[in-house]
Amino acid sequence: MNQPSRTEAAAADGWSPLRLYARVPLVLSAFASFAILFMMALICTDIALRFFFSRPINGVTEIISMLIVACVFLQLGASIRDGRLVRAEFLHGAWASTRPGLAAAVDLLAYGVGAIILTKGLAWLTHDFLKSYASGEFTGAVGAFTIPVWPFSFGVVVGCAVALVETLRIVVERAILLLRKAAPACGAARRPLVRDALPIGILAVGVAAFLVANFGLGLGPLGVGLLSLAGLLAAVALGVPIAFALLGLSFIGIWLARGNPVIADNTLGISFAGAIRSYEFGVVPLFVMMGLVLDKADVGRDAFQVAVTLLRHVRGGLGLATVGANAILASITGSSIASAAVFSRIAVPPMIENGYTKRFAVGVVAGSSVLGMLIPPSLLLIIYGLLAEVSIGRLFVAAIVPGIVLAVAFAFLNFALATFWPSFVGVAKPVSVVPLSAAQMARRLLPVVAIIAIVMGGIYAGAFTATEAGAVGTLLALIVAAARRKLSWSTMRSVVLETGYIATTILFLIIAANVYARMLTLSTIPMQMTAFLGEANIGMGAFLVLYLGILLVLGMLLDSVSIMLIMLPIVVPVVTALGGDPIWFGIVTVVAIEIGLITPPFGLSVFVVKGSLPKDFISL
Repeated sequence: MNQPSRTEAAAADGWSPLRLYARVPLVLSAFASFAILFMMALICTDIALRFFFSRPINGVTEIISMLIVACVFLQLGASIRDGRLVRAEFLHGAWASTRPGLAAAVDLLAYGVGAIILTKGLAWLTHDFLKSYASGEFTGAVGAFTIPVWPFSFGVVVGCAVALVETLRIVVERAILLLRKAAPACGAARRPLVRDALPIGILAVGVAAFLVANFGLGLGPLGVGLLSLAGLLAAVALGVPIAFALLGLSFIGIWLARGNPVIADNTLGISFAGAIRSYEFGVVPLFVMMGLVLDKADVGRDAFQVAVTLLRHVRGGLGLATVGANAILASITGSSIASAAVFSRIAVPPMIENGYTKRFAVGVVAGSSVLGMLIPPSLLLIIYGLLAEVSIGRLFVAAIVPGIVLAVAFAFLNFALATFWPSFVGVAKPVSVVPLSAAQMARRLLPVVAIIAIVMGGIYAGAFTATEAGAVGTLLALIVAAARRKLSWSTMRSVVLETGYIATTILFLIIAANVYARMLTLSTIPMQMTAFLGEANIGMGAFLVLYLGILLVLGMLLDSVSIMLIMLPIVVPVVTALGGDPIWFGIVTVVAIEIGLITPPFGLSVFVVKGSLPKDFISL
């Protein structure tokens, strides 16, 4: 579904305007990605000057806060072109191969909505840029430092315009595909197209009925909010990119709840320009880059080899080694999906070679991969902290003991299975590896331990903010990778570009979630839910049972970040009203979401493990 368009293919034959434009998203993507590297260097320089010379760089906070918005939009066009927007694939992925007409119809609807939203956002951003340019708007302190705002606003406008062009390109491609399928005159040939278009037609009729009912019957803010939420879940299930689903349904909800499209336009524009315009959001790309660099430096492989050496004489030793190494890698990458992909390649083959069953080997990898979102520094805890507006450092502290408890529990379970259920685990052979010496183990683990100690210690001691810790950790990761000769120019380029892609998809989702949260506030859903629970005398325990059940189901279908973006604006006010601690609630939420990632029938980590192994190695 993400093949180059015919216009791009034709443009590649000569120096045409289309070919020149085809390079624009990639150029903007490269600029935005290397700007993240510049952010890291600027923050580290500021820290060094502040600590050693008491001469901090003026304006670092302001530069990072404005640059992060520009980076997201400059990267957005390439992310859309490459199909990197987050979406639920459990239906759409199957349709793409079995019912391409239906998949094309979903894309036509989804990207059509996205084009409308980006058009409205671009109009607001363009007006904002022209106003800041004409007025000479600046940020900073007069007499100390001032930074003009318009260059950053111009970057946001350019990026949004390219994203709109890429979205329209996909709309045109899907429309052409559907028209070609409708071209045969034979009625039998038209039947598949009618069948494929029927669900989309039903959804469109539902949206029309929603609008008519609101304008004709006056649903009120609560009714609008509930129907918007139902529409959001339906759109996500169909495979609409989650950011577009959040933006589209929230825009309609705000418009109808307030009865004024201008308010919806302003809410959309303000969120585009300001939802992530904060120094704290720099923590996302910096921690992502740190994890990617250390992955390229073979940290996971080294940790596994050390664990195998230490546990080779223990019953179920390779399983225990996988859990231990996964915990170490998880504490760096902060990603369950990354851990599952890495250890599917590193740990599963040697476990099979040494007599373990395939089911046990892949189960250990998939199960222990969930440690990645709990053991700090965790990317999911960072996103929770940004969304719930609580201290990321306190979340990291709160996650240490649960993370250790889970790792020990996984290890104990592996040992118990190897002891009491050998038919499931398999008959392990002596580990056929050359054990590492103490010096070799120290050389392989010391850099990782040092990075963890400096990053986490700096946060806990108050020496660094979370964003500064991410910058320092990234710099140290680059030094380690360079010392191990793993940092070629091609590697560096791929890491930087991948960082841009991942950070953009996450931060654009957060922008969409900001609009969604405003819609929920206007709809009064959180307040009404809190009042209902209070009147029904439903305490925290009953609320948690319902909430955790919902998270378990959503975890089977969606990625962790999307679940948080959908659920937290609704439930965090409720938890606060019920007297719950948002730090504690964050840990509970992360653990519940991670359980969903390995729960059949659609556990995301399970699909990642299977996709990382050779074809037909094991069935789902």
